[in-house]
Amino acid sequence: MRIAALRGRETLEVEQAPVPSIEPDEVLVRVVASGVCASELEPWLTGPPVGEVRYPGHEVSGVVVEIGAEVTVPAVGDRVGVWVTERGFAEYVAVRAAYCFPAGDGRLDEALAEPIACSVNAVEAADVRLGDDVVIIGAGFMGNLVQKLAALRGPRHLIVADARADALERAVRLGATRTVDVTKESLPEVVRSLTGGRGADITFECTGTQRALTVCGDTTRMSGTIAIVGFHQGADRSIPLASWNWMAFRVVNAHFRDVAVIMRGMSVGMRLLAGGVLSMDGLVSHRFPLEEINTAFATLRDKPDGFVKAVVTFPQP
Repeated sequence: MRIAALRGRETLEVEQAPVPSIEPDEVLVRVVASGVCASELEPWLTGPPVGEVRYPGHEVSGVVVEIGAEVTVPAVGDRVGVWVTERGFAEYVAVRAAYCFPAGDGRLDEALAEPIACSVNAVEAADVRLGDDVVIIGAGFMGNLVQKLAALRGPRHLIVADARADALERAVRLGATRTVDVTKESLPEVVRSLTGGRGADITFECTGTQRALTVCGDTTRMSGTIAIVGFHQGADRSIPLASWNWMAFRVVNAHFRDVAVIMRGMSVGMRLLAGGVLSMDGLVSHRFPLEEINTAFATLRDKPDGFVKAVVTFPQP
């Protein structure tokens, strides 16, 4: 089978490898799509340590083609979103059956269970409630998912901020009650005007940038919640901790490493997707074959107009 190996700066090479064998509690999945995640951008830009090879890819969907002796669910032929931590940019992955979730009848290249789970867990951890005033900073892929899921909780205001006109237009189509172009308006002033000077109950930071992290403290009410969804890579970040202490913010780190939490998020997210409650329509904007995987990562880096999410796709029999 073909698999992508990270061997240098901005250098993923397509190699041949054996199809993985499976354990009794595992299944073999023929990969249909693997998402290009922002968390893997920095490793692609810098390359692995000298002498090492990495095999990235963890946002996988596909079709079960073989099951282990102990597996009863899923069955051969089932369409699934799966959780793996590496080796996802490959034609086949071996994965525990318990880490596979029904993908429904929609497009498999949009059934990206892992980022959906991250967004589900972020919204649940932040505890959006009926009538809340919610701010989402960043209208990229993860911001869009958080917006869609937060909307299911029935907020009063759902305010989305970004610097890109196309991203803000998309946020409007997804149901934002107000958008803010941060190059033209002050987000804190807009939030105060809409909330009677009170501030947002919950602010989701979905960009992974220092600027967005800083402004969270100016948009959130006293004793409100700041949820950090963005993946912060590179230089250390700073916050005005004295101010955040005084404001008594509840800070939610919306990144989860407990497998049980991840699995619950995947289960909930895929139930919503398969049931038609959550739509991924339009959120996968760029598709690339495995041979163009470096172009896929470069597209994530450059974010051309209309970019939301890139996936690597594999031809199917």
